[in-house]
Amino acid sequence: MKILVTGGAGFIGSNVVDGYLKEGHQVAVVDNLFSGKMENVNSDVRFYKEDIRSTEMERIIREERPDIINHHAAQMSVPASVEDPAFDADVNIKGILNLLQNAVKYKIKKFIFISSGGAVYGDAAEYPTSEKYPPIPLSPYAISKFVSEYYLNYYRHQFGLKYTILRYANVYGPRQIPNGEAGVVAIFMSNLWNKKGSNLFHFPEDDRGMVRDYCYVGDIVKANIRALTHGENDFFNIGTGKETRTQELYDIIFDAVKEIRPDIPNDLAMLTRYPARSGDIPRSCLVARKAKEFLSWAPETDLKKGIRLTLEWYVNSL
Repeated sequence: MKILVTGGAGFIGSNVVDGYLKEGHQVAVVDNLFSGKMENVNSDVRFYKEDIRSTEMERIIREERPDIINHHAAQMSVPASVEDPAFDADVNIKGILNLLQNAVKYKIKKFIFISSGGAVYGDAAEYPTSEKYPPIPLSPYAISKFVSEYYLNYYRHQFGLKYTILRYANVYGPRQIPNGEAGVVAIFMSNLWNKKGSNLFHFPEDDRGMVRDYCYVGDIVKANIRALTHGENDFFNIGTGKETRTQELYDIIFDAVKEIRPDIPNDLAMLTRYPARSGDIPRSCLVARKAKEFLSWAPETDLKKGIRLTLEWYVNSL
């Protein structure tokens, strides 16, 4: 297949690109390099430095004529979306509409959209949360992701455009950058390696931090590969179903770093605590049984192993 990946220079997108290439697919990448990096871009792809909102996207799609568009490009930070909701909507909603219009015009066979199971469900009453629970997004970022899902359903109904939606948990792994809530693993790892302290945001009821579902990027890649030929016109949670509090995550990273750098001061095991930020939710954990049934996908990498693999990449990248 020929696949166009937006955001393919970013942390997750570039890993997905590599996965597609290993499967023998042809891949083109669109990325404006706002947060992506050229060093992440595989030399075997055709690369376009372009914004997904640009009118140039029509020319790119017309020339490439991909079978599938895999849409990873996004404004991805919850705190940033709270600070500037208009920018978040401009990138995430205007961007996908530009892609969808051209997908219909040039008869794209399928559109794979990356949503956020870690955000769209909000402070869910069903926990861990399955796809049966109606999303109640509590941040502009979550709203823009959920609205995009509705647009996909509209384009399927109106124009017959097939789609698959992947609702990610909190993804971590090689190439993650230390910015935004989703980059907490990279933040902790970088700070420890550089002998700097880190912060923990929490709600009053529990100072161990918020609960999240951390899924290794290698497993995320496999879900994107399965989505090429499975899960038509449906949405799927992609996560581990395992709860991890921020303090527990930090302890795992601290132990892994300390193992290879015994000179890390022991007092760095303590996090500086702050109240939760606007847009934060106390807990998020996903049930991924539907992905197992319809995508034949399940997570394979436990958190300790994933952290070791990520740390190995981080050290080699220095």
